Amino acid sequence: MIARPTIPFTTQLKYRLISQLYFFGTASCNDLSESLGKSVPHVTKSLYELIDADYIVEKGYAPSNGGRPPLIYALQPDRMYILSVSIDQLYTRIGLLDMSNQFIFPIETIELRLLNNKDALAILTKTLTRILGRMGKDRKKIIGGGFSMPGFVNTRMGINFTYLSTNSKESLRDYLERHLHMPVYIENDSSVLALAELKAGMAQNLQDVMVIDIGWGIGLGMIVKGELFRGHTGYAGELSHIPISESNTLCECGKRGCLETEATLRVVAHRAMEEIKAGRISSLKIVDSPEKMSEAIMAAANQGDQYAIGLLTEMGFKIGKAIAILIHIVNPELIILGGRGAEVGKILIAPIQQALNQYCIPRLAEDTRVKVSQLGHDASLLAAAALVMEKFGQTAL
Repeated sequence: MIARPTIPFTTQLKYRLISQLYFFGTASCNDLSESLGKSVPHVTKSLYELIDADYIVEKGYAPSNGGRPPLIYALQPDRMYILSVSIDQLYTRIGLLDMSNQFIFPIETIELRLLNNKDALAILTKTLTRILGRMGKDRKKIIGGGFSMPGFVNTRMGINFTYLSTNSKESLRDYLERHLHMPVYIENDSSVLALAELKAGMAQNLQDVMVIDIGWGIGLGMIVKGELFRGHTGYAGELSHIPISESNTLCECGKRGCLETEATLRVVAHRAMEEIKAGRISSLKIVDSPEKMSEAIMAAANQGDQYAIGLLTEMGFKIGKAIAILIHIVNPELIILGGRGAEVGKILIAPIQQALNQYCIPRLAEDTRVKVSQLGHDASLLAAAALVMEKFGQTAL
């Protein structure tokens, strides 16, 4: 991997302080001392050195219940930036974020089909190079790029074995670092979404949480004992490909019976396009792409369209059947519905719970809560940025 940009940090503690403040937003010295397991004097010394270097600012005093209120600290927003890239099978979204998690330019979306597209990586790299050109002199402040993507991603090797092949012995991570001139971190999209929930969402301070990534596939990010769980080779969480479907439809993975062939936003979009064309009555109109069609379905469902609600209800029940299997195996305390499908989470909750009532042993299901992610539409981009900052805090000097 390429060297990090030159940053005047002389100890790993300073990297970890930056990382912790990114995820906390604001924190006192005592908060940081407790989270990092370091003494208050040690943390205070590093804090003031980072203040002198203009990486951290004082944000006033925290509310006090008596006694002297503590000073709270935050990151200087424009001192460093993160390149965040969220890739799915059909579209790629690209953002540049500052240290307060704000996008410094409008998010750019490009259509980029991954399956059987030998030019996908070249198109992605060319687009990223163009977007980074907007930064001018500030480009040197970008501390790394986080890439969230579908497929079998080996983070240790820096390879995606499903998509974005370099057609050489060079890993995908090394290829991107060579072209973008920055440290790059790649991770499966569902695992990254779980990381975001762990660091800044509903999974904070919880031990066993499953994050269901509802989109073109049905991914799973696993938090076990308070840490992201990737499995022995890094491929844990392929919920899309558990064989629960009675359909004979061939999945992209080459197998039949996969959940992905019946219960994804892409499947729902294609079904709606076919049925409306055949005369199905609905407020929905056929649009020119699966993504736009799925967005139209979710919007119509949230406005009460019965046909759209029915499509999503059927999808939710099938997802719930898969979650029932998951609960029997893992016994999690919380299931979080995330990804694109979180937009209609309130509609999906009921059929998912119905499936759990039907397929789960009550004693196992009664202590598992099902909630909808609150991270919003840009969750995947925020998640990719979280990947960079997690690695930033683990920097070895």
